[in-house]
Amino acid sequence: MELLESLLNLLVAILEVLAALAKTIAPWWPLIAWVAFWSLAVNWVSLRKTLLSGGWIGLVLIGLMMILVWGCVWPPDAGHETIFGLKLSNFVAKTVWVTGLIVIMLLCGSVQLSGACDRYLNLEQPDPDAGHDHH
Repeated sequence: MELLESLLNLLVAILEVLAALAKTIAPWWPLIAWVAFWSLAVNWVSLRKTLLSGGWIGLVLIGLMMILVWGCVWPPDAGHETIFGLKLSNFVAKTVWVTGLIVIMLLCGSVQLSGACDRYLNLEQPDPDAGHDHH
């Protein structure tokens, strides 16, 4: 009976630790998903070619739209946001956050291009001519 009670106590303790861990990690899930997507789901070899051939303009315009929409939809309650002790206006603060997200995205790309994620990736592109041998 003591063994069963000890196992039950162990199970309860493990569940409490997992609940505390989930509560700690919960605010970071969007950032974890952002990093996982840009590190593991994007073929940075082809995206790099696209960005270098002028696609960076699209990235900058998307970033500007993110700033404008986010700033209009969710203005700060006090009229300013405090980031690292600095009081920044609405759109300046949104620019800081969006720039941070884009920098994290590009860092994920550089990590993938360095080969650090190769064992987790299978980014083989299918042959575009395969299956079109109809006569």
